[in-house]
Amino acid sequence: MSITHLLDTYGYWAVFALVALESLGIPVPGETIVIAAGVYAGTSGHLSVWIIFAVAAGAAIIGDNIGFCIGTGGGFRLLRRYGRKLHIDEKKMKIGRYIFDRHGGKVVFFGRFVSVLRTYAAFLAGTNKMRWRSFVAYNAAGGVLWAAIYTFASYEVGGAFKRVSLPVDIALGVVAAIAVAIGFVLIRRRADQLSADADKTYPGSIDDM
Repeated sequence: MSITHLLDTYGYWAVFALVALESLGIPVPGETIVIAAGVYAGTSGHLSVWIIFAVAAGAAIIGDNIGFCIGTGGGFRLLRRYGRKLHIDEKKMKIGRYIFDRHGGKVVFFGRFVSVLRTYAAFLAGTNKMRWRSFVAYNAAGGVLWAAIYTFASYEVGGAFKRVSLPVDIALGVVAAIAVAIGFVLIRRRADQLSADADKTYPGSIDDM
């Protein structure tokens, strides 16, 4: 079933469902359908760009909050039980907690614009016990800005977007990959220091945090 068919058949509901599912942690093409809906609205006039924007922003915020609640409710136990299979030990869990305590807002806000983080940032924020009020503020700001950029940009470009979407997607993917790679390199270089800082901040077992 194609994205166009989903928009023809379900309209705004398709946008809401895919964006919300992606945001709560299920890897579906949420961003893709927002772009497609913007182009569809610009070329066909069958959908309102303002409603697409509102639906995408609302779905992103609602989905992220569900993902956050899932992470808060059971994320820690899942990582504690199965984390070693993913090479996530107690040391890495402490580092994750330390990063979210210090930079959780940045991870949540900018994560909305990076595909992998967009799917899992909310779950990780809940798992690492980020304060809900802080999460909601950064999450809402990122969700609204993300929805505005992708909805209105694709709408304005309209039909021409179909011709440039591939190189644009490639360019955005390269930039995102470079940013993530740089982040991983910096984290790896600081891993020992981060681990020491995390141990100092959270002495003892992570189960006691």
